[in-house]
Amino acid sequence: MTRQLGTDTLQFAMNEYIVSGIQQIGAGIPDLSGAFRWYRKKLGFDIRVFEDDGEAALMLPYTGGKPRARHAVLALNLQGGGGLEVWQSKGRKTEPPNFHVQLGDLGIFLTRIKARDVRAAFSYLREQEVQLLGGVAFDPSGASHFFFKDPFGLIFQVIEGNGWFSKTRHPTGGVAGCLIGTADMERSRKFYAEMLGYDSVLYDETGTFQDLEPLPGGGAKFRRVLLTHSQPRRGAFAPLLGPTKIELIKALKRRPRKIFADRHWGDLGFIHVCFDVNGMDDLKARCDQLGYPFTVDSGSVFDMGESAAGRFAYTEDPDGTLIEFVEAHKLEIVKKLGWYLDLGKRRPDKALPRWMLRSLAFNRVKD
Repeated sequence: MTRQLGTDTLQFAMNEYIVSGIQQIGAGIPDLSGAFRWYRKKLGFDIRVFEDDGEAALMLPYTGGKPRARHAVLALNLQGGGGLEVWQSKGRKTEPPNFHVQLGDLGIFLTRIKARDVRAAFSYLREQEVQLLGGVAFDPSGASHFFFKDPFGLIFQVIEGNGWFSKTRHPTGGVAGCLIGTADMERSRKFYAEMLGYDSVLYDETGTFQDLEPLPGGGAKFRRVLLTHSQPRRGAFAPLLGPTKIELIKALKRRPRKIFADRHWGDLGFIHVCFDVNGMDDLKARCDQLGYPFTVDSGSVFDMGESAAGRFAYTEDPDGTLIEFVEAHKLEIVKKLGWYLDLGKRRPDKALPRWMLRSLAFNRVKD
């Protein structure tokens, strides 16, 4: 049964800044060009929003105290949902975890991708010879879903989706959330409710779960909580990014390990979940108030390649999972025409016209 969390506190927070949705989830990959090709062919992430080949000079807390060269592409599926920021280190090997990651370990374990028809998506990916983990199953709310791995071992979950923006030939849309391991369910639930608006609990169940058995360590006992936001997202990109859900999961019979322990941001795995926001100064004050200060802050306009500019910042959830915030100031809509959008001149809570967002299709990469 859906119920509300911290409504009074949440209303205060949302009046101070706007969270428009999950902009993207970062995926550390050893082969950017191969990964981008695979994600666009198999999953329809074929809109290249920006590409940046340079140095991550501000991420020193997470890159061993040294600036690190990297190459990144932000790709969207124009059917709706968040994007994937495909990220490859340069000058150093992309390190995998030094232990066998299991469900319940701390961090982003998998990314949720939405589909209009879960069974049709399952059949399509099977025909595409994607590595499926088990079959179509049902979560505690009765919603159908299934899991698969990409060629680099990253796990995705295809779920029943809503909030569609357009339609393409692919049966799957964009990012609709993620599953995050936690050691303290109540602290994590409060963090995502009070700071990011995930104030509704769709289920809160404890036990062993048949639908999780195909996952590494999935046969163990867990507490799992599925969160969503009771209020529609607002802001320039809200119609495209759509609604999202975050599942928190806690292992009950073992001590979880941190997925990115002793590794760098950008190493193999899901490195962060990024939210599109407006009102960064107010958000910073809110993070300070709740005890989760920014660990990285660009502090001013930061160029993200030729195609975008804005301010970005990072904080950590109670278990150290990286949460990125991006406040876009400039975005290239159509590269061929040199058409840039100045977002600083718009009302922050007002959505961009749908025709303008659909114009991102001119940035589609075709094979």
